[in-house]
Amino acid sequence: MDGPKGWLVAAPRSGAGKTTVTLGLVAALRRRGVAVGTAKSGPDYIDPAFHAAASGRAGCNLDSWAMPPALLDGLMAQVCEGACERGLVIAESAMGLFDGVAGEAGRTGASADLAARFGLPVLLVLDVSGQSQTAGAVGLGMDRYRDGVRVGGVVLNRVGSARHRAQAEAALAGVGLRVLGAIPRDPALALPERHLGLVQAGEHADMEARLEALADMAERCLDVPAILAGAGGLRVTGGDAVAVRSSGQGTALQPPGQRVALARDAAFSFMYPHVLSGWRAAGAEVVAFSPLADEVPPEGCDACWLPGGYPELHAGALAGAGGFLAGLRRFAETRPVHGECGGFMVLGTGIEDAAGVRHGMAGLLSHGTSFARRRMTLGYRRATVLADGPLGVAGSVVRGHEFHYSTVEMGGDAAFAAMEDGVGGALAPGGGRRGMVSGTFFHAVAAEA
Repeated sequence: MDGPKGWLVAAPRSGAGKTTVTLGLVAALRRRGVAVGTAKSGPDYIDPAFHAAASGRAGCNLDSWAMPPALLDGLMAQVCEGACERGLVIAESAMGLFDGVAGEAGRTGASADLAARFGLPVLLVLDVSGQSQTAGAVGLGMDRYRDGVRVGGVVLNRVGSARHRAQAEAALAGVGLRVLGAIPRDPALALPERHLGLVQAGEHADMEARLEALADMAERCLDVPAILAGAGGLRVTGGDAVAVRSSGQGTALQPPGQRVALARDAAFSFMYPHVLSGWRAAGAEVVAFSPLADEVPPEGCDACWLPGGYPELHAGALAGAGGFLAGLRRFAETRPVHGECGGFMVLGTGIEDAAGVRHGMAGLLSHGTSFARRRMTLGYRRATVLADGPLGVAGSVVRGHEFHYSTVEMGGDAAFAAMEDGVGGALAPGGGRRGMVSGTFFHAVAAEA
């Protein structure tokens, strides 16, 4: 039996068209009857849902900085399942191919770490608007920059004319790189965005039509047979993919309870699939409820988790959900409640929306947040938990990230965790805790090995 093969779709920078190429290619392959396993490099809640919609299979995140190597291997093994004989693995890079943080080789968070670890050739997406022959120099540099990472083919994006394509393609051929597709300039191909990235897949009523259009684009503009033929044999470090998958090494975080109430709706949608599957693999039951529908944490649960999302866009509705807020307060009297990012915002005294209107929240912690006074906070985080709680006992170390635009005015609560950035620099203590309640802007990805 042949093993799985695949590609890493990458680019020199963000905004080059990686997601457009990935979704079009995955949708076109599915249309041809090819089983496609998908993954997203780095901390990204949004793109994996688009991947799942295009492939019809659950996707996941792979993060070489935040995840220990055994977890990376276990998750890649899951991605490979069902894609062994007539299938393909398509992973999508974050930012530029080599963008990460300084640190241990292979654990920088750069997408190139995944290409090197798993033997994935790079399908390089080059935005050639404003250049032509220079594409050859860029492609050559990307191909030779790091040992163990190679460019297996190039897709030219935002091509202006047949002459434009010919010039760029000739330059790439001159350095030994093959063009496997060329996509013309077409603003209609872009997906709508908001402040944290793309508008989420579940919010598109026309998602099926969008994917069909992207599949049509891929059939017109990409050499799909050549991409299938050029996929590289994928390896999972440490042995056979099925053996790694069944080894039990896929749990990123221990569940916060045996039966976990999970807020799940348009305001609370940022939950990593690998965390949920890890909780379930550890024997926990996850029971979803909707704060926007004024539902309360279900009885019989012994912990409540409020994930991140977009509470700032639904602040008025959440403030008016009196049943939810009262039920959350009752739950917190006897059982742990934890909030990540957007969930942390809802646990505070109030959220100031983009128009400067303040909406009262649960008041279980004493901070307040503002989306009107915006400041982007972005980066990897290493958190040392300061007291026993949902992320482990005091002293537990968890890796993850922050990404938000809201500012916070902290109150008098005890800090939740001691924080460091991705290169070990000390940051101010993060989050807050009071009684059975804890929260932080930090998104947990995995316990540190």
